[in-house]
Amino acid sequence: MFNPFKALGDVNAMRKQALQIQQALEAEEFEVVRGNVRIVISGNQNVRVVEIDGVANDDLKTALNEVIKKSQQAAAMKLAEISKNFQQ
Repeated sequence: MFNPFKALGDVNAMRKQALQIQQALEAEEFEVVRGNVRIVISGNQNVRVVEIDGVANDDLKTALNEVIKKSQQAAAMKLAEISKNFQQ
């Protein structure tokens, strides 16, 4: 017999685990320096620093974060579409 309360517990456990992973990724940083450009990004793909010749470029940082977010949203939509097809 299906127990809906067990399913809710499973969903809550998955949500908790996803939050822990997200927090761990946020704490990680990746840095690349090429020539006079330095970029620092978090593990969850949030651009934290963009510097050119040692000068922060906030407009470029904001633009990069916006384009990454659009890409992530498009990927999420495709994934939802694919998973919907598997459920049918």
